[in-house]
Amino acid sequence: MQTVNWGILGAAKFARQHMGPAIHAAAGARLYGVASRSGDISGFTAFAPDCVGFDSYDALLASPEIDAVYIPLPNHLHVEWAEKALRAGKHVLCEKPIAMKADEIDALIALRDETGLLCAEAYMIVHHPQWQRAREIVQSGGIGDLVLVDAVFSYDNSAETDNIRNKPDTGGGGIPDIGVYTFGSVRFVTGEEPSEVDAQITWENGVDVFAHVTADFPSFRYSSVTSMRMHPRQEVTFQGRDGVLKLTAPFNPNVFGEARLHWHRNTHGGGAPSVTVERWPGVNHYVLQVEAFCRTVREGADYPTTLEFAKGTQAMIDRVFEAAG
Repeated sequence: MQTVNWGILGAAKFARQHMGPAIHAAAGARLYGVASRSGDISGFTAFAPDCVGFDSYDALLASPEIDAVYIPLPNHLHVEWAEKALRAGKHVLCEKPIAMKADEIDALIALRDETGLLCAEAYMIVHHPQWQRAREIVQSGGIGDLVLVDAVFSYDNSAETDNIRNKPDTGGGGIPDIGVYTFGSVRFVTGEEPSEVDAQITWENGVDVFAHVTADFPSFRYSSVTSMRMHPRQEVTFQGRDGVLKLTAPFNPNVFGEARLHWHRNTHGGGAPSVTVERWPGVNHYVLQVEAFCRTVREGADYPTTLEFAKGTQAMIDRVFEAAG
């Protein structure tokens, strides 16, 4: 198996705790190097002793040893460094949101097509079997005609005043951070786009900290809440005429709780609904994401989500902000 050598731009906490270890653990991947302006990559060499340090992002991109780059930089830097990485001949996996506006993704699509390289948003949830199973059930009519989807994702980082999510100049806010999940996951499962969007947003220091979004999709009604000022909660429910599908740890399985899918179905003859619970303990969607990326790089396998999909989610985010005024 050809090994894909990875480099990481920046020593972000998320890269140290999740994506770095995932690259190290993934089959067919090797964490080759990390570019850190501080020079400290000890958080990576602790689990990948052979990892090489680079003193600048440009130096890492210039390395002929590196095939693919993971970008966990603040949101407002994503497009700039994704473009630089593609021009340097590297495949790119960039943290979400990959851009701050939908039309900014057009340049990345053009570069992807020009270079023939893989460029993708790090939308890890679509690699998890719970989401693939949810899409299969909904699209096969397992809960009948879809009527309503409601989604919630919240946490409280009010005490973390230096967190980039609490800073407008770094592209912060709850919707850029987690709206990509409450919006994009529903698009992934249903294959539909919203026709009408409405939103109520609460702001602090120039970033959204609470948002209630409602929307009409062609075949169902949608409601979601995202917040950086609420007790942690995450759940997505697909309500059909003949059943209900509920994911109880949809976005951070293993951290928030075990990945479970509850499937309630009507029984023939008017008896009590049947309930099936499917579980995926221990599945690491970050590792699955890296392995899928490497298969595409090595073999040309289809990648689960494209830049066009990322643009669709960002377009919904743009519409939410417009609707809220």
